[in-house]
Amino acid sequence: MSVIVVLILFSIMVAGGFLAAFIWAVKSGQYDDKYTPSVRMLFDDKEQTILNEKTNKTNS
Repeated sequence: MSVIVVLILFSIMVAGGFLAAFIWAVKSGQYDDKYTPSVRMLFDDKEQTILNEKTNKTNS
């Protein structure tokens, strides 16, 4: 019975550690990405490129 209590307390401590690490990462700006959204419109979509290639072949 005491082993179960120890394991539950240990798992709560581990979960609390992961929660603290996640909160620290969010507050420190780890997940902020200010560059990618500004250049996303410059990248071609693969599906659109394939569609354009198919229409160019049929028009030629």
